[in-house]
Amino acid sequence: MPPLSFSPEIAQARADGQPIVALESTIITHGMPYPQNLETARAVEADIRSEGAVPATIAVMKGQIHIGLAPERLAALARTSDALKLSRADLAVALARGQTGATTVAATMICAALAGIEVFATGGIGGVHRGAETSFDISADLQELAQTRVTVVAAGAKAILDLPKTLEVLETLGVPVIACGQDELPAFWSRESGLAAPLRLDSAEEIAAAHRMRARLGLPGGQLVANPIPQADEIPASTLTPLIAKAIAEATAQGIAAKAVTPFLLRRIHELTEGASLSANIALVRNNARLAARIAQTLTRVQLA
Repeated sequence: MPPLSFSPEIAQARADGQPIVALESTIITHGMPYPQNLETARAVEADIRSEGAVPATIAVMKGQIHIGLAPERLAALARTSDALKLSRADLAVALARGQTGATTVAATMICAALAGIEVFATGGIGGVHRGAETSFDISADLQELAQTRVTVVAAGAKAILDLPKTLEVLETLGVPVIACGQDELPAFWSRESGLAAPLRLDSAEEIAAAHRMRARLGLPGGQLVANPIPQADEIPASTLTPLIAKAIAEATAQGIAAKAVTPFLLRRIHELTEGASLSANIALVRNNARLAARIAQTLTRVQLA
């Protein structure tokens, strides 16, 4: 049996058959500074509850996968400076060693599936890094989407990545990439990427129906729902493009690689946008959480019908 530890709220939600939405924890430990990380985590959980679902923030602590964090655990995690950043490759080792770690998109999908949670809300997925043709730096998130049956709601892939190559890999892996309410793929902080979305669905009900149909067909893997950031909160791609290029050049010059790349780039872009990227990040995560909650609600209704 997997080492799952359910918070009292999640244990009750499972017993009552309530809709549950999984949340990752690297956005808390590696994606935002304190105290904005804790404030955002609390706000995202409140957004999910306001839509009639139950939030399950996932993290690894002392040899257990915690599905849902009580308020005191969430606060402690937000102050943890040395939490591991866990993906598929190192999840089991961290558990076996009793370490504390935050789950990436890939690890959160694995843990959510083990806990029977079908929907997961995040900010943006990982993908193909720029220069991957020489570095081979491709996030495990993409493979996870191809094999673990969880619907992931994100604002697309992070804009610091090579978006055309990321989309190409997802297509090769057979992952449905669904833009919600628009024909263009969103690009994290921006509503537009210049890339046409392979699929478009306009409602939580349609997305839930596609999720159920994949299960009926016996297809492995999940689906990526690319939910554009609210228009009032976006940063235009024309503004971000030169700043992203500058941050990437600095990372290359400093020899920053592997798991350290994304946190470094997010931090530098926060500095270069004078905090605007963090505000946009918070807005898009909350927007994704609300949509994920509506999808989970629909999936629960269909299951009970």
